[in-house]
Amino acid sequence: MRHLLSIADLTRDDVERILETAEALQDVDEKLPALRGKLVLSLFFESSTRTSSSFELAAKRLSADVMSLKAAGSSVDKGESLKDTVLTLAQYDPQAIVVRHPQIGAPLLVARHSNAAVVNAGDGKHQHPTQALLDLFTMRQALGVLDGRHVAIVGDVLHSRVARSLIQALALVGANTTLVGPPTLLPRGIEAMGCETASEIGAIAAADVVYVLRMQRERMESAFVPSLREYAARWGVTPERVRPGQKVMHPGPINRGVEIDGRVADSTDSLILEQVRAGLAVRMAVLHDLLASDSPVRERAAVA
Repeated sequence: MRHLLSIADLTRDDVERILETAEALQDVDEKLPALRGKLVLSLFFESSTRTSSSFELAAKRLSADVMSLKAAGSSVDKGESLKDTVLTLAQYDPQAIVVRHPQIGAPLLVARHSNAAVVNAGDGKHQHPTQALLDLFTMRQALGVLDGRHVAIVGDVLHSRVARSLIQALALVGANTTLVGPPTLLPRGIEAMGCETASEIGAIAAADVVYVLRMQRERMESAFVPSLREYAARWGVTPERVRPGQKVMHPGPINRGVEIDGRVADSTDSLILEQVRAGLAVRMAVLHDLLASDSPVRERAAVA
């Protein structure tokens, strides 16, 4: 790969390679020398806990030098454009730039104005490819083969870059997807991506995995549901709406009592913390694939 801007950049072989590399790396708790002497820039213009911390730790576990920049406290506060920020930082000759930005297409702009490999860590409502990859990794660890599996994605699909990336990723590995939520939060024509839609929460009953999305109120310019209380009553994932053995996932952060009941989030069938752990291994695998694919990672992991 040259960049990872979208799941659409990947083939099924690419996905399998990244997941196999992540599997080799998941139990390695020592630094590997794969990216020694290489600089990874982390540019986050939106708030983040899981993605930001796991990318930074992933780069350090591969022995890269890491520099992190947040919008707050930088020249962005003074009105500097993303282009000028990137042109400035490009003078440090980074080998990779991980970028999260509220504007769709920002990672592509970064790629155009630097020589670095660019990883999209989330751009507006568009894409979040490494989240989709870690979700596939988590599902595969829990369920085995993903071909023919059924995943119900529940909630605010309209504003979700996670949903768009995950729909594409599930299609690549042969899984089936149903989107469930209020009609106002299901984008028109999204079935063209190869998924089904339903407006009743009962549609999750047949799914192997119930994937719950956060209500993204910060991206909502008008009222898409009458109230959060009504949303929770009609579409919230509660113990009564899931069956034993049905796996539950959420990309975080969780709004307990809104899109998911705390009893479900903390249940033995919840894979939410497994997703967090998977994030480190998968993001190590992505950085390795971009910057050190000529080195046999599985051999290095075995030696470590």
